[in-house]
Amino acid sequence: MNAKHQLGQADVATNIAVGDIARARSFYGDVLGLEEIGGDGEHLLTYRSGSSLLFVYQSEFAGSNRATAASWLVGERVDEIAKALKAEGVVFEHYDMPDLRVEGDVHVGHGMRVAWFKDPDGNILSLVSG
Repeated sequence: MNAKHQLGQADVATNIAVGDIARARSFYGDVLGLEEIGGDGEHLLTYRSGSSLLFVYQSEFAGSNRATAASWLVGERVDEIAKALKAEGVVFEHYDMPDLRVEGDVHVGHGMRVAWFKDPDGNILSLVSG
């Protein structure tokens, strides 16, 4: 089996750079409600989200990605989860994008619903109905 076929059978994890591990722990654990399952607690936190892993690590390059870093596939619960996160103080991003309209904090179009928000370091995250 060649490498591309091997990768197609493997799980993939998301890596997110942050500037402050304690602040990230509060956001990803307390606000988003992810289960912390490992890491050293000083430079790396590991979270479980469904059957996926999210590695949150300290880096001087935190928040420098200007594109979506991670998306949660939440099906028809986009609006419900966005509302709950907003109640926790999460601020949602509103983008002017072709063929998408904004309903509250959710962008609708192309057969999907998506809500974008940022973590405390400016990393772009999203909830997607897909």
